[in-house]
Amino acid sequence: MAGISWPYDLESSMAVSMTAAAANHVQSYLAKRGKGIGLRLGVRTTGCSGMAYKLEYADVVGNDDNVFEAFGVKLLVDPKSLPYIEGMELDYTREGLNEGFKFNNPNVKDECGCGESFTV
Repeated sequence: MAGISWPYDLESSMAVSMTAAAANHVQSYLAKRGKGIGLRLGVRTTGCSGMAYKLEYADVVGNDDNVFEAFGVKLLVDPKSLPYIEGMELDYTREGLNEGFKFNNPNVKDECGCGESFTV
């Protein structure tokens, strides 16, 4: 895992956060869905730059999850993903007809041209 020195000290890691716009979008979706406690956020190895974000709605907190909370929404991050996204702010933006989550990650060194993957 390039860019991260192991063993990684989870105790000294920074929080993962989200903007009010992102939290409002998640809360709205969870209300329509009828269940859920927040978002599970992580990374996976893929794409032309090496890593990509993965997002899914979460119904329960896992045993190993790091739990961060912003505007009443829980963000659950697995220990292996945390070093790559610590300090990240999740936003939700609308630009013209396009809308979606935006990852403001201070750890990103480079991104692919299509915006699907990144390198730390």
